[in-house]
Amino acid sequence: MPPLMFSVDELEALVLGSRWVMDRGDARLATAARDLLAKVGAVLPAPLQRELEDSALLAGPSAPLVAGDAALLPPLREAIRLERRLELDYRDAQGRCSTRTVWPFALGFFDRVQVLVAHCELRGEIRHFRTDRIAALRPREERYPRRRQALLKDWREREGVAQP
Repeated sequence: MPPLMFSVDELEALVLGSRWVMDRGDARLATAARDLLAKVGAVLPAPLQRELEDSALLAGPSAPLVAGDAALLPPLREAIRLERRLELDYRDAQGRCSTRTVWPFALGFFDRVQVLVAHCELRGEIRHFRTDRIAALRPREERYPRRRQALLKDWREREGVAQP
């Protein structure tokens, strides 16, 4: 099998992105990012291995995830992958609680907060839910009626977000 080849810029992007995830993701994502770098490093030719190991691109410090927030991220990611409904107990900015059934289809990672993007059955539209305001979540077994990619496409068009 031919060696895995990256340009130096691609390798730096991979290292920087992985370091960012190690610092800002939940424990499972951080471990996956660390494992990814180890696997890539193991199959790179020697000159690129040195580039990987010696990369001076660093992800700056971030605010630590709230303990409960970090625990929510794996089940949120799983619900997105499986296209399953979730029931959330959610506190708004004023501290008012509500229960929402949502169709989760994206999770945004920002420096200080993570945001679940989901179709809310109560409101009948796409809404954004800060994960640090989710008091509890209950996965549901049933799939939601639209495909995740269709919901994501609608959201991108509505928000003016370009396709990566």
